[in-house]
Amino acid sequence: MRIKTLVILSFLVLFSACKKSQEGSTVDQIEQNKSQEITEQDVAKLKYIEYALDSKTKGIIQDWVEYSQIKEVVGDIKKGDLTFFNDNEEAIKLLLKDLKQNTPEALNSSSIVARMLVLETKLLILESLANLSTTTKEELLETIKEFFVSFYTLSFQMNKKVEFDNRSIEKP
Repeated sequence: MRIKTLVILSFLVLFSACKKSQEGSTVDQIEQNKSQEITEQDVAKLKYIEYALDSKTKGIIQDWVEYSQIKEVVGDIKKGDLTFFNDNEEAIKLLLKDLKQNTPEALNSSSIVARMLVLETKLLILESLANLSTTTKEELLETIKEFFVSFYTLSFQMNKKVEFDNRSIEKP
């Protein structure tokens, strides 16, 4: 009879100890997720160069919807909003596919395509890291910075392409 009581008591102690441990880890995980949240101030501290589009380039891309969508995503990320990446994998792949297919003819060059490929890579990396629970805040911020650099490099390259195409060099 004492052995049964001892076994039952041991199981009760064991189960109660496991329950407390599980509750503690849940609280720790919630606190860790809060510390990993990206804020607008965190993004504002990143150092990168922003290139604005030239008026001639804006005229060329005014009907390029996919570029506008990526620009909106950049604006949302600057506000610390990464909800675009939450379970949106198919939409992101479709956006990137359409971005390449619907490139305006005036901007369809190897240098622009190369910058779009880099942008695609950085966007997919950012999407995968934003959805991982094990990603640290520093890793996510570094990936956001790389994405911004790739986006603004694409903008810079488009400006250069339009400027180069509009030059008229007279031959003597």
